[in-house]
Order: sequence, then structure tokens, then C-alpha cells
Amino acid sequence: MSSPSDAETGSPDGALTIHEVRAALQPPTTIDLTAETDNLWDRIRNGFAMTNLNDDLVLRHQHWYQSHPDALRRMVERSRPYLHHIVEELEARGMPTELALLPMVESSFNPMAYSRSHASGLWQFIPATGKRFNLEQNWWQDQRRDIVASTDAALEYLQTIYDMHGDWHLALASYNWGEGAVKRAVDKNNARGLPADYASLTMPNETRNYVPKLQALKNIFGNPVLMVQLGLPEILNRPYFATIDTERAIDVKTAARLANMPVEDFLALNPSHNRPVIHADSAVVLPADKLAIFRSNLEKNSARLTEWQTYTLKNGEKLDKVAPRFGIALPELLRINGLPVKVRLGAGSTLLVPAGDGAEDLGNLQSVAAPQQIIEPEPVAPTRNSRAATGKTAKAPAKGGGKATIQVSSKGAKPLAKAPAKLPTKPAAKADTSKKAAPAKPATPSKGGKPGKGRRN
Repeated sequence: MSSPSDAETGSPDGALTIHEVRAALQPPTTIDLTAETDNLWDRIRNGFAMTNLNDDLVLRHQHWYQSHPDALRRMVERSRPYLHHIVEELEARGMPTELALLPMVESSFNPMAYSRSHASGLWQFIPATGKRFNLEQNWWQDQRRDIVASTDAALEYLQTIYDMHGDWHLALASYNWGEGAVKRAVDKNNARGLPADYASLTMPNETRNYVPKLQALKNIFGNPVLMVQLGLPEILNRPYFATIDTERAIDVKTAARLANMPVEDFLALNPSHNRPVIHADSAVVLPADKLAIFRSNLEKNSARLTEWQTYTLKNGEKLDKVAPRFGIALPELLRINGLPVKVRLGAGSTLLVPAGDGAEDLGNLQSVAAPQQIIEPEPVAPTRNSRAATGKTAKAPAKGGGKATIQVSSKGAKPLAKAPAKLPTKPAAKADTSKKAAPAKPATPSKGGKPGKGRRN
């Protein structure tokens, strides 16, 4: 082989010139999931850990969501104050971040959502399940709507039912239908030698569609290109809110004013309060960038923190007389105190009223969970004239039925037990001993017993 010439080598002495050829950069074989990202959706995608479903139901729900991008955008905007906190809590527990999308299925991220089965809040807890996971439900507040408390309870519940089944799809079915119902369905398939995974179980229609809805959302939010096509906004990967404890009772409107924010925005972060005044020693949730200004304004504030005080009813006092005394309309007084329109309160019941002459310190009410005693009215027996006009005789009241019943309600709106039976308007027919009594009709099942509402029983 001939040697290259000097002209070819460009070297005066004919020596070869050595050129270093660097290897091309190789793409990384792994992704550093601990690397910070400014986009919360990236963080959520990096934590996806559930097995994917791929069936017609998923495609059907995904098509619906993609055909309604406005609905998706509204859900994303509603989720903005809460989503970072939920992701933080999921990662702290080592749980799949798909679960951050579950409130979209449950409540469309509306913290005030309330269902026919009495489920409430972002995570749609019914009263019984809320109590099971220590969510307070009293006259002052309903922690099923509390962002921090309900998220903690929901994730604890989901982890509990995952530990029971060892499968996230079955855990989600249990969250919707009830862990007992899912366990029975699994045992039934096992006894028959059939597969016992989510797709193979016989279940109510609502539960059958529950996980596919979540999977459809996962498919959409897991695809950055599709999100751009649908115009879904980004959410910053940083805390949205912080909490601060209050030592004194404070009005909702006052707290919002001290934080320099609209009342509706304040309520979106503090939706658990049943009254217009926040109980002392309660946590107030504020946007992280409003915390300093709230503290500063609170320290400078010299005015009253609440315009509400309490009033204790005296014997024989009626609400329609109390309301004008404090310059408030009767319907508004009833609304503020969570009372129905037609209600009788017993002496000693305590009401929230505008501060004024005769009002008492709000501190008297702080430790009272149910301050009102709702009295059921005593049945009124027909008069002699009314019997003469109708020609009918009224049946005597049952023993003990003539006394008024005093009952305490946690919300002040509903009695805890049934009212005394009303007097019949006509006499009962005599029993016919010649015929057998007709069998009693079976009791109508309650709403909570309907399929698909198992966890809400």
C-alpha cells in the first residue's frame, strides 16, 4: 500500500496527522425521578405505577373527555390549589401518583360537592366512613370538606384497602363499592375457579366504569402532546397553600380581608366551615404567598375579629322575636345557624347572632358541638267542633305520645330520631278475625343499599 503524499497529509515531513474522533453522546438509559421539574404534570407522570387497563370502556371515557376539553380545563383550574399537596402526600407514602387524579372522578375537584348518598368533599366521604377516619362533623365544621384532613383520610383509606387486596384496581373498586362487597365478589370467583382480577368480577355499573374513567384521565394527562392539543394548562410544581393556626375566633370575611383575597377564593381553601365564623384554635389555609401579609395585617388589626356573638334562648322565646332584636331577618338567622324554616328550639339553646345588646361572648360556644335543642311540636288533638263537623272520632294518642320530645341535632337541622306519630284523621277499622291478616310488605331498601354505593353505607 502506498503512503499518502505530503500534500494529502498536510504535514511538511510527511507524518500522519492524528485527529481525535469523539464518540456520539448516548441518551440516558434511566430517568432521574428525583430531579426537580417546574411542571407538576411531569412529576405526576414520573410517579405512575398502576397496571394499565386497555378496553372499550377506557376508550369510550377517553373519547368523552377529549370531546369535552372545556370540562377538562375547568377541572384542572379547580385542582390548581390542591394538586401539589395531594402529590406531596402520595409520594411521602410511596403511593401511585395516578391517585392524584381520583378527585376528578369523584367530585371534579369541587370541595363542596355533595351527592345523593350524602357523600361530601373532594374525596366524597359519607358520614360513617368520615367518622371511621376521624373526620369531625359537627355544628362548626365538616372535615370531609377540609382539604388537608380529607386528603390524609382518603389516602389512609386507599392504602388500607390496597393492603387488603394487594391490587390497586381492586382497591379503587372497594373505594367506590365497599371493601366487603369487593371481597365477596373475589371470593365468589375464586370458589368457581374464575379469574378474580378487576375486569373479571361481577360488579355494579358505576364501579365497572370507575377505574376506566381514572385510566382515561391517566392516558390524557400522561401525554404532554395531547394535553397541548386540548389546551390543558400547566400547574407549577410548588406548594400552593400553607396553614396557620388561629388563637381566637375570626369571621370568614375578616380572614379573607386580612389576607387580601376575595371571600370565594378564601372559601375554596377553607370549605369545611359550616358557620360564617371560624372556631378558635382552628387551622386557616391560605395561599403560600398570602401568609406573610395575613400575619402582618392580623398583628396590626385593632378591630373586632368577629361580628358574631351568641344568644341563649329563654323560656318561651320565639325566633321571630329574637331576629329583629339583633337586626337580622329570620330566614338569615335560620340559615346562619343551619336550622330549617319550621323549627322550635328549647330554652337554653344557643344561637349565633350579630353582636349587639344582649349578646354573649362567642367563647361560650367554642366547646359546644350541637348548641341547639330542636323540639318536635306536640300533636294537636282535634277539637270537639272539628269532630262534630266531620262526624268522625279521633283515635287517642299512643301512650307517651302527647309529650313534646327534645332532641339534639349535630347540625341543628334534623332531629336524631323520628317525631311522635301524628294522630290519624279517621278511626282505625276494626280487626276482621274471620280473615288472616295480609303479610306485611317488605321494607323499601334505603338509598345507601343501591349498587355502586357500597362504601357510602
